[in-house]
Amino acid sequence: MSPEPDPSWDFRDRAGRPRLLAVLQREIDAFTELVSDPARWNDPTACAGWKVRDMVGHLVDATESYLAGFDIARSGDVAGSTEPVGVAGMASASDEAARSFRNVDRATLLARLRTDTSQLMRAFGSLSDDEWPGLIVPDRYMGPLPAMILAAGLLAGYTVHGWDVRQGRGEPHSISGDAADLLVPFVFLLWWATADTAAVDMPYEIGVRTSGRNGGDTRCTVSEKGLRFEPGDVDGCSAIIECDPGTLVLTAYGRLNGGTVRGDEQLAAGFRSLFVSI
Repeated sequence: MSPEPDPSWDFRDRAGRPRLLAVLQREIDAFTELVSDPARWNDPTACAGWKVRDMVGHLVDATESYLAGFDIARSGDVAGSTEPVGVAGMASASDEAARSFRNVDRATLLARLRTDTSQLMRAFGSLSDDEWPGLIVPDRYMGPLPAMILAAGLLAGYTVHGWDVRQGRGEPHSISGDAADLLVPFVFLLWWATADTAAVDMPYEIGVRTSGRNGGDTRCTVSEKGLRFEPGDVDGCSAIIECDPGTLVLTAYGRLNGGTVRGDEQLAAGFRSLFVSI
């Protein structure tokens, strides 16, 4: 019999907020230290065409988008928000925004990231228990999102982009187990939001089996209407994808073709090709 899930490891639960924010702060500190060496400011990263400076610019852009969204949410000035970029245009818009900071000197850009991030962490920390899931914050890329989704998205950003920097250096590395565990539920939300299923002519089911603190079996129903995830027995699925938490996160963000497939490998490959790169 599986143990009862611990809500402190689920960012969607109010009980999970303290842990998520603590792990997020650790990832922020680790990333800041990682990119602080002036000699490595122009090192390549695992993101094609991006150097370390562009990774910092990208995080400044994302953080300032969240801060602007909090200002709108707090003021109630919904008219102040713009039409979101949307999933299809997100990769191109993020790339353009990251490169736009190339004329900002290193010290200024890093100071801006630290200031922005500290301000955003205070905003997350000031949320009431009801606001954690209930405050809807407009994001210029994805549109209106609950505050807790922004916090989990920022954790994903720092975790994955820290991996990108280390990968670009060609050194042995991995991602934090705590961060990966917390991001498992976020991966399913990311997949739901970024799947392009318009060409699916026959519904099918895929099983996803994950280890770790948020591990378990999840059935994914795929149809032209999108994806539907629910916990359940996956042994009857034609294909099962098995991943540890870190592999699941890096696979979802297009960094790895990882995991183990049991059953119909072609079906699993088709599932993994559904997602729009962001």
